Amino acid sequence: MELIHRNLLIGIHDALEETFFQDRKYADKVIERLLKANRKWGSEDRKVVSQIFYDIIRWKKRLEYYMSEGVKPNNIYKMILTYCLWTKTHYKKFEEFDGIKIADILNKLKKNTVPTKAIEHSIPDWLAETLEKELGPKWEREMNALNEQAPTILRANTLKTSTKELISDLKDENVESFPIKNYPDAIQLEEKKNVFLTSAFKDGLFEVQDASSQKIGELLDVQEGMRVVDACAGAGGKTLHLAALMKNKGQIIALDIYEWKLAELKRRAKRAGAHNIEARFIEDNKVIKRLHEKADRVLIDAPCSGLGVLKRNPDSKWKIDQDFIDRIKKEQQQILQDYSKMLKKGGKMVYATCSILPSENNEQVETFLKENEGFKLLKEEKVMPSEGFDGFYMALIARKA
Repeated sequence: MELIHRNLLIGIHDALEETFFQDRKYADKVIERLLKANRKWGSEDRKVVSQIFYDIIRWKKRLEYYMSEGVKPNNIYKMILTYCLWTKTHYKKFEEFDGIKIADILNKLKKNTVPTKAIEHSIPDWLAETLEKELGPKWEREMNALNEQAPTILRANTLKTSTKELISDLKDENVESFPIKNYPDAIQLEEKKNVFLTSAFKDGLFEVQDASSQKIGELLDVQEGMRVVDACAGAGGKTLHLAALMKNKGQIIALDIYEWKLAELKRRAKRAGAHNIEARFIEDNKVIKRLHEKADRVLIDAPCSGLGVLKRNPDSKWKIDQDFIDRIKKEQQQILQDYSKMLKKGGKMVYATCSILPSENNEQVETFLKENEGFKLLKEEKVMPSEGFDGFYMALIARKA
């Protein structure tokens, strides 16, 4: 890889500044806007910009160690140069790099050691402690996996196509992909491509959805004709999967506390041809109360730390802290207690998170079951990042008849 065009350097700089120093700016949206604003960049340029941008976010703490100072709005070019030196990325001697003492950075790099595990894995100190406390010695293996780039996984929309047909349709548009064993609707791209420009996407033949996330819909065991509540539906990735599994028969009530997410869900449902979804905004507790004991299935894809998906969202590790995790755990327990009431006797629900911390996962389920004797655990599954896809937890819980 090489960085030889000045406009790419400036683009990376501005995107990093926005992500690191502007409130509530998320890396995926920042890079999306940057690439949209520079439509003339070729596919190689876009690849270089995306990779360097994400790598620097991922390795921020380690790069700060090599450059002997924390990142600030006025030293982002120094961080980009440090990254190029560390990864041996060929670069031009841009004027933005003038005055940076390269020898100091090279001296640190030559030592080839870092003083702490947090710097080695490029995570905040508190997070290294939390991971070690909750996962024990295997935490480093998981952190190594989370520092890799995520593959692009699509879910074939079986309301309109099959994995085999989708692979063939994408091939016609120069996007190479292959099926994934034991994931019936999933395909993986050979290399990163902007699939949103394909006619296959515009025609609603697929959604971008990680393989681990696809397991959740399968676990819920939905049947045609059921009434299913997706209690934290968000923009609807899993809702759409449920609609496909139910072959558009029955009813899915998609709930969320954010109206803008439900608006996005409606757009996606229209494109996917999913007609059995009704979006409802949770404006107060009455919305939940009206559904008490009305659902055959309930999906609780709970808000969480997101630590299982750092491959995909590396910036989130710089945006959360231990206080956030402690708060979210209280919220998870409250949601479990409140939303489980929507389940009919004999019905089943899934509690899921994209976290790898036991305190957000099986410990939450254990607490819930202790306090609610009318429910029992049928099965649970942990998917760890070292297995290749995103880290997820899911528990299938039945309400006793």
